[in-house]
Amino acid sequence: MTVLPDDGLALAAEFPDTSREQWQHLVAGVLRKSGKDVEGPAAEDALSTALEDGLRVHPLYAADDTAPEPGLPGFAPFVRSGRAEGNTLGGWDVRQRHTTDVAGTVLADLENGVTSLWLVVGEGGIPVARLGQVLDGVYLDLAPVVLDAGQDVEGAARELLRLYEERGVAPEAARGNLGADPLGFEARTGRSYDFSPVAGLARRCVEEYPGLRALTVDTLPYHEAGGSAAQELGCSLATGVGYLRKLTEAGLSIEQALGQLEFRYAATADQFLTIAKLRAARRLWARVAEVSGASGSTSGGAGAQRQHAVTSPVMMSRRDPWVNMLRTTVATLAAGVGGADSVTVLPFDHALGLPDAFARRIARNTSTILIEESHLARVIDPAGGSWYVERLTDELAHAGWEFFRTIERAGGQEAALRSGMIGDRLAETWAARSAKLAKRREPVTGVSEFPNLAEKPVVREPAPEPPSGGLPRVRRDDAFEELRARSDAHLAATGARPRIYLATLGPAAAHTARATFAANLFQAGGIEAVTEGSFEESGASEACLCSSDALYEEQAEDRARELAAAGAGHVLLAGRPGPYAGVDTYVFAGCDTVAVLAATLDRMGVS
Repeated sequence: MTVLPDDGLALAAEFPDTSREQWQHLVAGVLRKSGKDVEGPAAEDALSTALEDGLRVHPLYAADDTAPEPGLPGFAPFVRSGRAEGNTLGGWDVRQRHTTDVAGTVLADLENGVTSLWLVVGEGGIPVARLGQVLDGVYLDLAPVVLDAGQDVEGAARELLRLYEERGVAPEAARGNLGADPLGFEARTGRSYDFSPVAGLARRCVEEYPGLRALTVDTLPYHEAGGSAAQELGCSLATGVGYLRKLTEAGLSIEQALGQLEFRYAATADQFLTIAKLRAARRLWARVAEVSGASGSTSGGAGAQRQHAVTSPVMMSRRDPWVNMLRTTVATLAAGVGGADSVTVLPFDHALGLPDAFARRIARNTSTILIEESHLARVIDPAGGSWYVERLTDELAHAGWEFFRTIERAGGQEAALRSGMIGDRLAETWAARSAKLAKRREPVTGVSEFPNLAEKPVVREPAPEPPSGGLPRVRRDDAFEELRARSDAHLAATGARPRIYLATLGPAAAHTARATFAANLFQAGGIEAVTEGSFEESGASEACLCSSDALYEEQAEDRARELAAAGAGHVLLAGRPGPYAGVDTYVFAGCDTVAVLAATLDRMGVS
């Protein structure tokens, strides 16, 4: 009997070590069976996944996938956390967003798990004059308030500070952020406002309200315009640096200026990218603080970035909005694991209008379950030490830093915004992503994949119109939403949706897979797929052949002629393009689904 050493890790110790090269050789053998003749690192690359910003996710990460030492939580470069204790003492700050002064919603949130308030004030939000009524009954010394007031920031800040004084809140007990963000507002609207009052607010916070910050570096305008993770990071650094310059010019020390900034990032359902983005953001900002001459490299030091993560509006779908609950859960998990100080979970019906009480409750409880039941906050930097996460953090940090340098070379964030450079770069990124969405390389569950035409629409009261005029706002479901809207209008006008007949060939084993694929594809554009009866009985004007390649060779051309004779104005085939007479269009995995569906609706006269 072999006696293994008692080192606590005896499992499988008797097996010989294997190398990466051996694994690559086995992978190459599998790939050869699928027609790919590759060896060595090329075999590994064949299984890798391309991300935006030139990044790639590989199928295997090991100890030789090195990354810089992340340090300890609370110490520069703050990759692992800006505070030594992380979120272990009470979880992250659960911050809920409010855009209206509907009575009771603020108190309901605070009484049921929310720990701070994000109030949209002024244009597209709560009137400044009603701030007191909205905060009626709120213990302002216990619940931090974060304002988002655009160009009304001076008036909104003055009103909030007046409420602190009126309600006897000690200056040192006030917490939150006055929300000044001139560059973010300009990105949203194309309009600018004077920074001088902002500098005055920052100075007042430094001198009188040590727990208040005056400025927010909001990256949501860039994320919502289609920007990538690295572009979001680059814009946040460039904006933050721009504010540091103005604050120090106004007389604040670099440490005081750094202490006046809070950063807002989007958290998406791509959990590892979100984790890496938040960790990379802290590392990059620590570098900015270092080269700016700031002192303090330990917990609470000037270089420790304060982060507010918001579940991505771009990922929220209008069709089958219930799936948004799953998306926001994954995004919130990623934000918590990534070390965000505050997290806002947008309600699942956010894209439809004002959220109802149920949606707000689910949003609150998402954080509560992850903190209280999943114990996600009990460990600082849970992903730390993962070769994959550490490598992705490092690669994303370099990509974000490079975009930051590009902005700085263009004259800084303000100049890059006004020249159109940032808008152009974001548009290029979104165009490339839109192509992937159109081809369903990036699926949207319930929209481009597994749509339900019988779904009852979820209706909400309209939300206040947000400020606009600057960078566009995009959503992943935009192209498919436009197609579905055309189908809805046709249904309202005629009582029926546009239809296509699925002409199956051979036994179920031969046609089921492609018939399912075709039905899913056409329903994504609001086109009902009919499989029962004959073409003449279907009420359709077009047909799609569905079967195996072998049966296509035997029957496709004859069946296409039969369908044309029966009145089919256009015949499609589910499969790769082939030399089949009578077939007008081919639909297959990777085809431009949006273009196919738009052309089909055009031919059907659905406007």
